[in-house]
Amino acid sequence: MGEIELRDPAFLLLALLAPFVFWLARHNPSRIRYSSVAIVEAAPRSLRARLAGLPALLMALAVLLISVAMAGPRTPDAETKVSREGIAIMMVLDRSGSMQARDLVQDDYSVDRLSVVKDVVRGFVLGEGESAGEGRPDDTIGLIAFAGYADSLCPLTLDHGNLTTMVNDLEIVSTREEDGTAIGDGLALAVERLRRSDAKSKVVIMLTDGSHNAGVVDPKQAAEVAAASDVKVYCIGAGTQGRAPFPVQDPFTGRTELRLFEVDLDEDTLKMIAETTGGRYFRATDRESLGEVYAEIDALERTKVTEFRYLQYNEHYRSFLLAGLLLVGVAATSKASLFRTLP
Repeated sequence: MGEIELRDPAFLLLALLAPFVFWLARHNPSRIRYSSVAIVEAAPRSLRARLAGLPALLMALAVLLISVAMAGPRTPDAETKVSREGIAIMMVLDRSGSMQARDLVQDDYSVDRLSVVKDVVRGFVLGEGESAGEGRPDDTIGLIAFAGYADSLCPLTLDHGNLTTMVNDLEIVSTREEDGTAIGDGLALAVERLRRSDAKSKVVIMLTDGSHNAGVVDPKQAAEVAAASDVKVYCIGAGTQGRAPFPVQDPFTGRTELRLFEVDLDEDTLKMIAETTGGRYFRATDRESLGEVYAEIDALERTKVTEFRYLQYNEHYRSFLLAGLLLVGVAATSKASLFRTLP
């Protein structure tokens, strides 16, 4: 429960009438003249005499309570929720063997490309990390990973804790049979998942470091289906172009060392997909630029929705009003009976 507040605090000015009501209730215009009150003053006062001012005090307190009731004391309901329109986003991540390259973190060859990508994606979804934005709490987000084939790992969900757990568990393929870069299959599967969503805005964020060389769906065909389904695709080309360091185990010594291998990033295909679907293509060659790419996408895909907020309140005026009226009744009754005065 939140802090108490007043709907119309100006009514508290009525509380200033309490002293006047007390004086008015105590004042008795009738008088009986005595030659001397010395005997009366010397006599001990009864309990009834000592409490003679109680009805007046109760009337004054009643004025205070009724003024508070008219001011409208209330507390905002902390459990009130406001629904907002979000975006449906499918994260499509490359987990092929080339993601083992160690070129996204400068002077640190212990971190592969996929580990960097997973860290940036978590920041994008949850709003955590130095370069992260506000997060995407109102968006349904799903996860698809691809190498030689595409696999839907998480459907569109608002349970972003479960989603990021699946991102954390994502691993680079370990066998040659699984390896490859099925860009078309990954995009086609993402579009199929988004077509089932009722969201007005549907987005695919696809990250890869290679060129299409596997799968059964052509990237151009997948892009055309995405465009026809009103799905916008942001493509991210990750890693250096040309040669990149990869960990290789020496068969003779058993030690792992880094060796440079040629890598091929098909930027033309990624640009074609982005252009066909009305999205954009981004290039990320290190950890910092990758974070900037996701931050820019985060800023681009903020749905502008007019929100009408209806904050509910717990009203408390009834308690003050009933207490005030009860005091008026007690004061009037006691004044006419127990504390009745003559004449």
